Amino acid sequence: MTSSTSVREKPLDPEEPGLPEEPAAHEDPFDKDDLPTPPGATPALLRSLLSPLRGRVVLAAVLLLLQQAAVQAGPLLVAYAIDSGVPAVRADDHGPLIAVAVGYLLCAASSGALQYAFIVASARVSQDVLLDLRGRIFRHAQALSVDFHERYTSGRLISRSTTDVESLRELLDEGLQELITVLLSFVYISAMLLWLDLGLGAVAVASFVPLYLLVRLYQRRAGALFRERSTAIAAVIVKFAETMNGIRPVRAFRRERANDARFAELNQRHERTNGDAMLEMARYVVGSRLVANIAVAGIVLWGAQRVADGGLALGVLAAAVLYLRRLYDPIDRLGMFLNSYQSAAASLEKIAGLLAQVPAVPEPDPSAARALPAPESEHPGREVRFDGVRFAYRTGGEVLPRFDLTLPAGQTVAVVGSTGAGKSTLAKLLARFYDPTEGRVLLDGVDLRELAGAELRRGVVMVTQEAFLFSGTVAENIAIGRPDATREDVERAAKAIGAHDFIASLPDGYDTDVRKRGGRISAGQRQLVAFARALLADPAVLILDEATSSLDIPGERAVQRAMHTVLRGRTAVVIAHRLSTVEIADRVLVMEHGRIVEDGSPGDLIAGDGSFASLHRAWRDSVVS
Repeated sequence: MTSSTSVREKPLDPEEPGLPEEPAAHEDPFDKDDLPTPPGATPALLRSLLSPLRGRVVLAAVLLLLQQAAVQAGPLLVAYAIDSGVPAVRADDHGPLIAVAVGYLLCAASSGALQYAFIVASARVSQDVLLDLRGRIFRHAQALSVDFHERYTSGRLISRSTTDVESLRELLDEGLQELITVLLSFVYISAMLLWLDLGLGAVAVASFVPLYLLVRLYQRRAGALFRERSTAIAAVIVKFAETMNGIRPVRAFRRERANDARFAELNQRHERTNGDAMLEMARYVVGSRLVANIAVAGIVLWGAQRVADGGLALGVLAAAVLYLRRLYDPIDRLGMFLNSYQSAAASLEKIAGLLAQVPAVPEPDPSAARALPAPESEHPGREVRFDGVRFAYRTGGEVLPRFDLTLPAGQTVAVVGSTGAGKSTLAKLLARFYDPTEGRVLLDGVDLRELAGAELRRGVVMVTQEAFLFSGTVAENIAIGRPDATREDVERAAKAIGAHDFIASLPDGYDTDVRKRGGRISAGQRQLVAFARALLADPAVLILDEATSSLDIPGERAVQRAMHTVLRGRTAVVIAHRLSTVEIADRVLVMEHGRIVEDGSPGDLIAGDGSFASLHRAWRDSVVS
């Protein structure tokens, strides 16, 4: 037994944070509005999304290319009708004019059919990209470590997978067609104008220069605005989700007005960024229309003068004007595309930043992953060893100084200590929610980092204070750790824990939907369901993190009876708040400032004069009083 004469006597706290505050001197990217995006991550993500669909992307591009060719043939037919068809009719020859009419109808029909085919092809590409992207975000978010989720709010994840993906959908469904149409129109019309008349074509092409400058100016200004808008809407979602998830303390502490004020502030910030983006869009539209109208007016006046002088055919001038109108009319729509593009680019950048996050607790290479050795006895417990373990944040701040600890197979160990002592951190290292900064955590001699995720979860299970239940039936929640379990297996586990009677009394028994977070049943009943889940999973090592701290006395006793069943023969680490929980332990560890300051059986420590003996006397006196 080890004792300490300088241990501070502090009341045990059920709300112990897993890790203390990180030092302010170290910059943490999670303190900013959004995660940093590595250079090149955004285009790499876009390439990876489109690469599997390159065949359909090429097909869609060819269809649009042909559709634009059919559309742009119209003004040429008009020019031919004016300059050749009309004189032929005067000569009593209707053939050319009929040919123009038939050609125009064929072009219109072809354009419609090709447009339909393009919309179908592009829609399939769009939906496949969005399906892939949502799946990537969900899978990657689940793969990221607990450390990430403790710092990156669920509201921001929701914003990435909804609002930001929706921005990309708008671009793919509407914006890309506008962009490609404008680009193809530019190429077709420039070539046609230069072919029809070199002078008119040169003037028209020159008018594109101020339009290009307007587009570049709008892109530069709008890009920053849309990044700010994406951040602003994420903040609104975060505040909304946080308030609704914490509605009970909000109501208990009358935080409605304060929350209203904060939400209004965030909402106004979102409104302001939206307004700024719309104002920038208005500037672009007004500028582009002014340039387009001046260019058309100038070309018409110059062309009319040339027609009057006999230097230009009237049909050519008419075709040139029609082409220019077809080119300048989409300029407003190009602005809408740029609007969608800037929004989607900002959103894709944020998604790329999220997907670029590397799990702090990576899975081992499947080819190098090891399996646990066969158990040496009929009991499921396995030996746990902390070998030269130290833990600190990547940005600094040591939590657990270097220590060694061995937990024999089948032993139940209670860990007690004051808030911030490191109890939960020790448990999270054993569950491999974190990896040690130095040293190894071994399970029957195998480093946890060498175990595949499935093998580790079969070997180690944690039951937390919250006893989180998912929406669904009681049976589904019990079977989470073993999805192939039969109904008989589920009921057998519930009976062993002592949960069968209350489950059977529910409206639909084991098929009763527990609803969000298990809100349909009490805290003690949720904890019993969590123990039945752990028993059914049949782990070798079980971690109980403050499993009874939120329960009343009857609920605690029910859970303690269940603990005797579920811990039998297993290696167990019990993070204890109430010292009544310690009574089931074979061994007690007392932690202070990340160090184990006392280690021994409950009886030996109570008989001594250390920190645990003082805590036990204080607890006993409180129970007697």
